[in-house]
Amino acid sequence: MGAQWKVKHKEAASNAKGKIFGKLVKEITIAARNGADISTNAHLRLVVEQAKKASMPKETLDRAIKKGAGLLGETVHYHRVTYEGFAPHQVPLIVECVTDNINRTVAEIRVAFRKGQLGASGSVAWDFNHVGMIEATPDTPDADPEMAAIEAGAQDFEEGEEGATLFITEPTDLDSVQKALPEQGFTVLSAKLGYQPKNPVSGLSEEQMAEVEAFLEGLDNHDDVQDMFVGLAG
Repeated sequence: MGAQWKVKHKEAASNAKGKIFGKLVKEITIAARNGADISTNAHLRLVVEQAKKASMPKETLDRAIKKGAGLLGETVHYHRVTYEGFAPHQVPLIVECVTDNINRTVAEIRVAFRKGQLGASGSVAWDFNHVGMIEATPDTPDADPEMAAIEAGAQDFEEGEEGATLFITEPTDLDSVQKALPEQGFTVLSAKLGYQPKNPVSGLSEEQMAEVEAFLEGLDNHDDVQDMFVGLAG
């Protein structure tokens, strides 16, 4: 499971697209604070591409950009908040949220952690590496992810979902690597900072895994949760 956990069969849920749009709208709104022009705002350009791939309606996309850039006369202050703790069976977990009400979010996250353990800042982060994560797909069948990683300046790579490759970078190299990968025959799908577990938990029984999965799915259903990074092998 490694660096980033995703709900199994999540795409089959009836409300999955709405949840994806909601998360993307928040990311677009935050990115657009630095300007509504995607030609000069790299973060916004990348998130807009993700939104288009997810088939977000153009009017929803345009409104999110204008809202974030302050062009609609509305003021929305989203904050990124990170929580650390353990899922059942002492599986380390980092949860990233985006919220317009930190007090509400922390209260609700505490409730969501009832079957786990919510820790203080730094209680779990030491067991993860803070890295850049770039998900990319090969443009041709013979594109070599190992060579692409070397040439683009990535630290490592691993197999992603649906034929994609996850390139791991130093946090400071995230932007340069994502710009270099297209020259190596890869199309970038997403790029962000995240956490990679140093000592992922393994050896859980099927019953224990089911408990962990249920706990993570409950957290993922929270509207403010953007990403989860789980120290779980497999």
